[in-house]
Amino acid sequence: MRPPFPGPADPPPAPLSAAVPPRPRFERMLAYRWLLILAAGVLLLDRVSKTWICARLPYPTYGYPGHIVVIEGFFNLVNVGNTGAAWSLFSGRSTALALLAVATLAAIYAWRHTLGLRAGVVQVSFGLLCGGIVGNLIDRLLYGHVIDFLDLHFGSYIYPTFNVADSGICVGVALYLLHSLRHPDGAGSAPRPS
Repeated sequence: MRPPFPGPADPPPAPLSAAVPPRPRFERMLAYRWLLILAAGVLLLDRVSKTWICARLPYPTYGYPGHIVVIEGFFNLVNVGNTGAAWSLFSGRSTALALLAVATLAAIYAWRHTLGLRAGVVQVSFGLLCGGIVGNLIDRLLYGHVIDFLDLHFGSYIYPTFNVADSGICVGVALYLLHSLRHPDGAGSAPRPS
């Protein structure tokens, strides 16, 4: 029988960090693949659509005769700028909103484990959200405002003009809120077995 304490001939136990080597960076990034794919997709669609609008319509263009009518009386394409957040809240504070966007992305990265970003639905939510944040951040850095071009009318009500990035942000936040309501204890945020 072996003694419970190591003797002089026994090798020292290996430290825990040496027992399990860290996974390579690429393998760790693959754990967040849906977040990265969706963020890149939203960002690409946002940049392509804004580039197309800027090439077709001078800035600013809103209303007759310069806009592009998609569905008469309901849906137009325009080219307007927004120095604020959604619904033009905090107008004129584009620099502060750009700093807030950077801080939000840094916070998402720092708290990725707490947020449960390895769960599929959470990755979809934050992929849409991050792609939208980066898309609008690029506008703020390049132009000092966000390019909005989707113009919807519901009778006499005109919905605030928005873009693809805004859509990604809104849908991402809504999905995460629904997920959080369905799993308030975080049980649905457990990573899928690989």
